[in-house]
Amino acid sequence: MSVVKVIEVMSNSTKSWEDAAQKAVEEASRSLHNIRSIYIKDQNAVVENGKIKEYRITGKVSFELDHNE
Repeated sequence: MSVVKVIEVMSNSTKSWEDAAQKAVEEASRSLHNIRSIYIKDQNAVVENGKIKEYRITGKVSFELDHNE
């Protein structure tokens, strides 16, 4: 039996929402392993002078907990 935990993360990028999501997974991978998915809960952007300056996401990262026998 496996147990999966979900944490909420926030990330940003000057390129795209996809890049922000990728950065969130990469950063989470530094301290977590067995990451299974990321669910994008929310997207927003910072706009300056009529142009998007920064893309932001709030995501839920799911990962499988270690199983000690």
